[in-house]
Amino acid sequence: MNTLILPLLLALAGDDTTPAWRSAAPLLHARSAHAVVSTGKAIYALAGTGADTDEQKQATPVLEVERFDGKQWSVETKLPGAGLNAPAAAIVGERLYVLGGFNLLTNVPTDELCVYDLATHAWSKAAPLPAPRGGHAAVVLEGKIHLLGGGNSVSTLADHDEYDPATDKWTRRAPLPRAKGSPAVVVFEGQIWAIGGRSGPSDFGEVDLWDPKTDQWSPGPAIEARGTAGALVYRDTLWVFGGEAQKTHACLDEVLRLDRASNSWKSVTKLPTARNYARAVLFEDEVLVVGGSLSAGSSHAARGSRLVECMKLARHS
Repeated sequence: MNTLILPLLLALAGDDTTPAWRSAAPLLHARSAHAVVSTGKAIYALAGTGADTDEQKQATPVLEVERFDGKQWSVETKLPGAGLNAPAAAIVGERLYVLGGFNLLTNVPTDELCVYDLATHAWSKAAPLPAPRGGHAAVVLEGKIHLLGGGNSVSTLADHDEYDPATDKWTRRAPLPRAKGSPAVVVFEGQIWAIGGRSGPSDFGEVDLWDPKTDQWSPGPAIEARGTAGALVYRDTLWVFGGEAQKTHACLDEVLRLDRASNSWKSVTKLPTARNYARAVLFEDEVLVVGGSLSAGSSHAARGSRLVECMKLARHS
């Protein structure tokens, strides 16, 4: 084959790492400062603030817990209590765990751990968090839930606590190297990665790796400073989606992928809609970015959106 034609044919065939975006069924309720988790069979969106406003012109909390089956959203249940902003959530087995968060639109956090049984559709309470917090992140490693960062009503936290659902007990682990709220947290290559985050008006670009064998943190490849981004592992690669840059008062549309060869981040595509609180989950070989705020600088009481946008690589690599 002509050597001049071959590159053109390859280009027309498409790069197997080229992301393609599409829109999916929107949420029933607009959400920001919310939580989104996936069982692999369904996605659950819960808590956060909506688009409606109260008499003080603030976005109002969303009590409905929504379930996505790949085609449409439906109301699965309602949160106990009067509503939460910036909680963390995790799935272990057939149970959905809702951990902490700020009560209503306040800056007053809770230490409650609420558990929803996906089989019986019943709520219960488990051992409370070691201390109240909101704006933290949760990730599951080897069947245990790790909570990282966040804040209380006084200060930003570096706390790292591990919850064992089997024993209903908490264990203190090595704190983050820096106190930060709204980091993106994911398990990658057997370690917990805490990406970015913020405290007050400052955003951070550190990427910190926690080794469960040593209970120690080490530095990873830094990222441009941001908070409230989403992160996940897709096709054996680490990805980061959107977020907020407080310095420029901007929601971000950037999508970054970790290049292991250079141990650095590469910008590979953009979100169709820039947003903070960019909650990203995997479902049927697609990344779904669910809800979030389109306005920067509104903290955890930001007005939410119903947007759901899906990303898929063109082919398996």
